[in-house]
Amino acid sequence: MYDRGQQVPEYPPYRPEEVPVEGQDPEEPYAEPIPVHPVQYQPQNPQVVVVDEGEINVDVFSYNFETCANNREKCSTFADCRDYSGGYCCHCRPGYYGNGKHCVAEGKPQRMNGKVNGRVFVGGSSTPIQFSNNDLHSYVVANDGRAYVAISTIPAALGPSLLPLSSLGGVIGWAFALEQPGYQNGFSIIGGEFTRQAEVTFLPGNEKLTIKQEFRGIDAHDHLVVSTELEGRLPEVPRGSTVQIEPYTEIYQYSSNTITSASTRGYTVTPSDGGGAQSRSYQWRQSIVFQSCPHDEASRAAPSTQQLSVDQIFVMYDPSNQLIRYAMSNKIGSIHGGEPEPNPCFTGRHGCDTNAVCRPGQGNQFTCECATGFSGDGRTCHDIDECRERPQVCGPHATCNNQPGTFRCECTAGYQFASDGQTCIEADRPVDHCQAGTHNCDIPQRARCSYTGSSSYICSCLPGFEGTAAPAGYVPSLTCSSLYIDECQPGRCHQDAVCYNTQGSFTCQCRPGLHGDGFHCSSEHEKTPCERQRDSALASSSVSGPRGSRPALGAFVPACDAHGNYEPTQCQSSIGQCWCVDRNGNEIPGTRARGRRPCPDVSPLPPGTHILFAQNGKIEHIPLDGQTMKKSEAKTLLHLPEKVVIAVAYDCVEKMVYWTDISGPSISKASLQGGDPIPIIRADLESPEGIAIDHLGRTMFWTDSMLDRIEVASLDGTKRRVLFDTDLVNPRPIIVDPVKGHLYWADWNRDAPKIETSHMDGTNRKTLVRDSLGLPNGLTYDPHTSLLCWADAGTRKVECMSPSQNNRRKVVEGIRYPFGIASFGRNLYYTDWRRDAVVAVDRTLGRETDEYLPVKRSRLYGITTAYSQCPSGQNYCAVNNGGCTHLCLATPSGRTCLCPDNAVGVSCVEREGRY
Repeated sequence: MYDRGQQVPEYPPYRPEEVPVEGQDPEEPYAEPIPVHPVQYQPQNPQVVVVDEGEINVDVFSYNFETCANNREKCSTFADCRDYSGGYCCHCRPGYYGNGKHCVAEGKPQRMNGKVNGRVFVGGSSTPIQFSNNDLHSYVVANDGRAYVAISTIPAALGPSLLPLSSLGGVIGWAFALEQPGYQNGFSIIGGEFTRQAEVTFLPGNEKLTIKQEFRGIDAHDHLVVSTELEGRLPEVPRGSTVQIEPYTEIYQYSSNTITSASTRGYTVTPSDGGGAQSRSYQWRQSIVFQSCPHDEASRAAPSTQQLSVDQIFVMYDPSNQLIRYAMSNKIGSIHGGEPEPNPCFTGRHGCDTNAVCRPGQGNQFTCECATGFSGDGRTCHDIDECRERPQVCGPHATCNNQPGTFRCECTAGYQFASDGQTCIEADRPVDHCQAGTHNCDIPQRARCSYTGSSSYICSCLPGFEGTAAPAGYVPSLTCSSLYIDECQPGRCHQDAVCYNTQGSFTCQCRPGLHGDGFHCSSEHEKTPCERQRDSALASSSVSGPRGSRPALGAFVPACDAHGNYEPTQCQSSIGQCWCVDRNGNEIPGTRARGRRPCPDVSPLPPGTHILFAQNGKIEHIPLDGQTMKKSEAKTLLHLPEKVVIAVAYDCVEKMVYWTDISGPSISKASLQGGDPIPIIRADLESPEGIAIDHLGRTMFWTDSMLDRIEVASLDGTKRRVLFDTDLVNPRPIIVDPVKGHLYWADWNRDAPKIETSHMDGTNRKTLVRDSLGLPNGLTYDPHTSLLCWADAGTRKVECMSPSQNNRRKVVEGIRYPFGIASFGRNLYYTDWRRDAVVAVDRTLGRETDEYLPVKRSRLYGITTAYSQCPSGQNYCAVNNGGCTHLCLATPSGRTCLCPDNAVGVSCVEREGRY
């Protein structure tokens, strides 16, 4: 038997080793050392990695022989760390119980949350019922052993047949069972990290069901976390029947790292039609595996056997809400059974507050004491707000967050916990000497400083110069001198451009009559609607005079800006009136007046817009005030601790965020209004990296860089079709323009990077940008300005162009290592791997204006704009699915109806044209 202060902790988390991935390019964004992690779960630092089984050290649970001085943070906040000759162990403090790694307050109610997945046959059916990510919620009143369990979204064909399995969630009853004198419940002995497997055999039909559960410790909300898998067959319980489970006992046998038990459980099924009740039973065998701390021999004398007694069992299935409920009372004590001690503390009939612990006295005497973190007389307890009563409880550079019965300290931005897990110290931040100007390279007219990570950099001479390294301690460390070279080699400029050699460099200039930057030259760009209307008005209404052609008197000629868009204010001098127009040139009612007056932006920014971005196991959002990031209000939208989220996209219709995950791999979604992640596609994926949503046609597009293909599917994932699987090497970002029916994507093939486009049905594929690209990681399309912009980690530039005009221009250069990019208003927002930041760029000014640094710094991935209102515009698929039976994909002139690749045996019609 253990004292409360002598619990057996689990092994501390294994320190990962750096294992290189064979055959991977060291410059490829994912090609960084992959840490090998054990199966233990760390809610404070979750991470999922994918490694070959052969790479894993099979001895991942070998104990790390270190001392408490370096490992204090591996114990619970409510535990002390003690050194022993062979290592260290964690022990819960007085007023708490657990194994030292996980400690909870005595008397405090406990909660357990998790997911349930299954593939179950019912009765003699040959078709399994499959379900995934169903919610499991459990609650136990620790001071009387009463446990409650609920599982959601259980179909009516399965729900009644699950009623006999109260132990499906009843493990929390054992974990927090009411303890008889001299005995301990499960959590007191093994804490909250363990695996459980149960084999159930139903009699007399011999149906078998396997239950596998993984308990992953306590999360940030002080809830136990569990995942459950069901596989096998159940005897059918007719719908509407009631099930009564008889009280039962179960003997638990304990060893150093394993607990086993077996029992036979009886239950009665009473049909709803009044038929005779049926008595049934099943055999239950289970094993629980956990990790204990071997160094404290005095605390390892666990009772070899204990008996769990379960009674007052209640089960119910609610078909209208597809919800199954279990409730039971649990006591742990001697295998010899007998009546529990008469003291109310051991029977649960004490009347203490649910947040209180019952302390037995002589005979029937007892007292109620509020649990740690609560105050009151024990009959009534209230939460203590430690943050308010002790403002300095967390120390300097930390904030305090009150929680029921406890509080949590979090270090402010720029600080991190020291090895004691309590003190906040200034975080070690690498210095970019290149950006700070503290490097010792030659002057920027002759040399370049390149940041290489940490606080390191290298100096290199610019083209046209050669360098000589200086002795240590000399400034500059590299001296560059002119080396005149004729840079105008064949192929440097576009074939319709002239190359001009300069000192250490060269310039390209398009020939007369052509337009471009010298690397791209073309004839006059395709005219915009405003330019076409203007030219048509001039051609049809012009009159000749001594000073040339001019518009006829009274004719209206629209005013176009430098990009060919309609000016917000249009005027007609012959009538002396001006009016405002929208982005399509249509007059805005009620704006016509005499004389020119300012008009509002033709594309006003909707309020309530957010920026969403992925960061190492979670998706965060930053509210926008106009185009300004409200950094103080940024917070985590979704915790996905076991996922590696790469790309994010937003559906403005249903307010859903979609993301790709390469650890699964999978494509999932979740509501911004709250709710659990919903997997959409998990089959036939290898490395989904880019995703885009057509909010009008209700479809999604994604890239897979391992399968080298681009696919489209309905938003529920049921109708899939491969659009492209040729001439792709490393496709990553993908975006759509649903109003105009265009699709854009980038392939960062190092040998031939490119940005391509096609119609959304996969026709008219062509290369949009090929020259002067490096690693085009991110793409974005602004529906208000029709600008296509990209972030390139190879050239370290952000560039934009109008796809119809081929007017490519640089927005900003010299950036670090961009990954994803999004647009809103005048701003572009990109994630940067080197800076661990979201960076805002004003594309009209061509400079960075702001940056957001998350509190916990780690690699940032995809980013997208979550509009509060959908952008204006329609396409042919927006109404009645365009008249298509399956996939409706917009094109510039109409739509195409396509059949999914998995449409075998269904009636599907393919056609194209206008609807």
